[in-house]
Amino acid sequence: MIHLTHVYWLLGAFLFVAAAYNLRERHWSAAALWAIVGCAFLFGDQIQQASQAHVRWPAQLMGLGVIALGVLAAAGKPLAHTEDRALSLAAAARLGNLLFVPALAIPFVTLALVLAAPSLARRGMTLLDGTQTTLIALGTACVVALGVGLRTTGARTTEGLAEGRRLLDILGSLALLPMVLATLGSVFAATGVGDVVASIVSAFVPIDSRIACLLAFALGMVLFTMIMGNAFAAFPVMMAGIGLPLLVHRHGAAPAVLGSLGMLTGYCGTLLTPMAANFNIVPAVLLELRDQYAVIRAQWPTALALLVVNVVLMAVLVFR
Repeated sequence: MIHLTHVYWLLGAFLFVAAAYNLRERHWSAAALWAIVGCAFLFGDQIQQASQAHVRWPAQLMGLGVIALGVLAAAGKPLAHTEDRALSLAAAARLGNLLFVPALAIPFVTLALVLAAPSLARRGMTLLDGTQTTLIALGTACVVALGVGLRTTGARTTEGLAEGRRLLDILGSLALLPMVLATLGSVFAATGVGDVVASIVSAFVPIDSRIACLLAFALGMVLFTMIMGNAFAAFPVMMAGIGLPLLVHRHGAAPAVLGSLGMLTGYCGTLLTPMAANFNIVPAVLLELRDQYAVIRAQWPTALALLVVNVVLMAVLVFR
């Protein structure tokens, strides 16, 4: 059976490969950056087990590593690796639309594995850990896509690893931002931010009006998503502060409808913020656009239109 831990180990191994490449080329800060992150992926379970056994020094070392990541991210710059542009263009012209096959393999293989997982489990052939099926399927699909890419281009495995490392270095610390932001929701919920949001809303919003509470929830999802760069991080905070106590318990909103449309509303904030680096900044970097905010400038009208549509849909559907 494939567990999420196996995917983490694979990611950690690749990060150490990237660190080794940079170490060989004397890119010290990049090597340190990827080595520290690689340690988190490879030894995360051991660090957690040590903490549960009241052995504090592994977690303290990892804490120092996180501080070092902040210093490296602030002081360093993404590496700009040179490439033979003429050779790349010639290869692209030769392969044509086949270049899209590895990229398309990721969603198709992920979907196929997720859909096939229940039937495999019923036949006693459990392939993926049922508690994290989607993430494991995504990790497996990336490995399959690497194999498809190597077969399509005729490249060697080492060339694939080197190219992956090149893209990782181009992104630099931006590659870490989605992972860091994804943890904020649980951290904020655990520290009582939802209760603070509830008290603020109660002080400034007429809580007897379900439309006013709905607007506070929708705009709060957009605002917190813009701050944290991730609707998944904003969702637990807004549900704990407004969604559950005011809309569900007080006004009888349907939790499933509120949750699904609330997440869609949060994604409107994703379209508007540079904090959503994997959506808005990383494409600009990879496409070498002169304006790093070009993606946001192109999609803000769509975000505002979707926000209006989602609010109307929530007002019509969640109280039925």
